[in-house]
Amino acid sequence: MVLTFRTPAASRLPSLTGLRFLAAMLVFLYHGSLMKIVVFNPFADAQWATAYNHLFNAGGRVGVSFFFVLSGFVLTWSARSTDTTSAFLRRRLLKIYPNHIVTWAVAMMLLVAPGTRPAVWLPNLLLLHAWVPEDDILRGVNAVSWSLCSELLFYMLFPLILPAVQRIRAARLWWWAAATVAALLAAQGLITLLTPDAPVAPGWPLPELRFWLAYFFPPLRLFEFVLGMLMARILMTGQWIRLGLLPAFLFMAAGYAAARVVPFQYSLNAVTIVPIALLITAVAATDVADAPTLLASRPMVWLGEVSFAFYMVHLEVLYGTQALLHGQTFATPMALGVIASEFGTALLLAWMLYALVERPIMRRWAGNARPRTARALVSRADDGSRA
Repeated sequence: MVLTFRTPAASRLPSLTGLRFLAAMLVFLYHGSLMKIVVFNPFADAQWATAYNHLFNAGGRVGVSFFFVLSGFVLTWSARSTDTTSAFLRRRLLKIYPNHIVTWAVAMMLLVAPGTRPAVWLPNLLLLHAWVPEDDILRGVNAVSWSLCSELLFYMLFPLILPAVQRIRAARLWWWAAATVAALLAAQGLITLLTPDAPVAPGWPLPELRFWLAYFFPPLRLFEFVLGMLMARILMTGQWIRLGLLPAFLFMAAGYAAARVVPFQYSLNAVTIVPIALLITAVAATDVADAPTLLASRPMVWLGEVSFAFYMVHLEVLYGTQALLHGQTFATPMALGVIASEFGTALLLAWMLYALVERPIMRRWAGNARPRTARALVSRADDGSRA
């Protein structure tokens, strides 16, 4: 089936690339502040340790939700007019699997106990572990890779969802975006009603099954991905409300603050999905308008380009630091130095992974295959006004 698509006036979104690193940094700071189950927080001073944890305790959840919305936005924005489903899927698999396999192998050598059963490490290798509601499988090997299970589902469904999103009339896109947010809120409410209150997930204020469904289960993260697709269409079809960068960032800050005080389940994505979607679209709109931003500066774009690799290596760096320092905590100046060294090490390793694995593989094997019109994922044409 041949689909329709309007090519954006500006295909590159450098400010969004820069923004991507800020989201990855939030995840890094969240993990670095942990004080339960695994302790990465390096502060000996209880007030500093608590402040660090409280400031970034929503960072991981916000960062991951940002990546899911961003995926839907960018894939819709950059969908190629002569692309095929097979070429699209090849590019996406080549984007995530090489980095995943390298970091999986490192974690297997350094972090996973010898003799660990295949039921723990094999689902992680195949990016199936987020589908299993067992903590040792879900968080086994390189724990951050759970989000790639959702990304993989998004990629598989994108060629099926895109035609439906493109058929929505431009004037109705905001209504569909609102309906997607409402569906996410309803899903969280149903999860609360339909799941038992015990057993409680160790170290978390939610029952195990409820936590898995509300946060890790890939199909229930589709709402964020689809919202990102809709926001891209809103911008592409001229329906954007022209929200400025400052209001968008302030709204995002308010959403982040709310995520720190609302009941935990609703901090997972319910109170932040709208601010995230508006921020992503506002930042993209500045690129479309060719307006200069700090996010589009060369250093920020470079950081954004290595952000996926940074995300994949940072937890291994934190575990490595914990092992080298034997779990010690430090006076405040030294603790700040530990955080800075962890960041620098993760960034260096991310650059190496990007330069030696991710970028060469994408350049070598992720190029366009010869398009076949009958199997095209998208084709040029309308302005989004149909049906």
